[in-house]
Amino acid sequence: MRIVGGDLRGRRLATPKTDATRPTTDRNREMLFNILAHAHAEQLCGDVLDLFAGTGALGCEALSRGARTCTFVENSAAGRALLQENVENLGLAGRTRILRRDATKLGSRDSLPKASLVFADPPYGKGLGERAAECLMEHDWVTPGGLLVLEERAASLPESLPGFTLQQRREAGEGAFGFFLRNAG
Repeated sequence: MRIVGGDLRGRRLATPKTDATRPTTDRNREMLFNILAHAHAEQLCGDVLDLFAGTGALGCEALSRGARTCTFVENSAAGRALLQENVENLGLAGRTRILRRDATKLGSRDSLPKASLVFADPPYGKGLGERAAECLMEHDWVTPGGLLVLEERAASLPESLPGFTLQQRREAGEGAFGFFLRNAG
């Protein structure tokens, strides 16, 4: 796995040694970021939140392509170790935070900035993306007009999320990306 575009293009990412984490493939990340660069460039250049972060591939890719900061949320110790390794190897420590939290129970933002772009890549078919979206709204984690990109099994991708409006759906292998814009107010 590698960074597919931006300032860090071609740099390798540490990957999991088990199948417990399912990183977004290079090909799917390239497709995703082409869409973001053309249709959502404003959100891509702001503060990013990477939920169910795993290796941090999505957040690191966003930083490589101009995001200001990225907050990674990962509950597993193995995932946080991979995140830390990737952040250090890519020289991104000054622009990142790694939170040990359940992405469906984020709680308060405290002093963290509101995100203009959120990635959610939960385990497929468990409704965790919907629960994370509810939490994002409940605790005001996303700017009005901010974008939530949810990766889910194609058959399980929801048509709507609380507080968000589906803008686009893009299938990629067995999965699909839903691009949800946060409603104003």
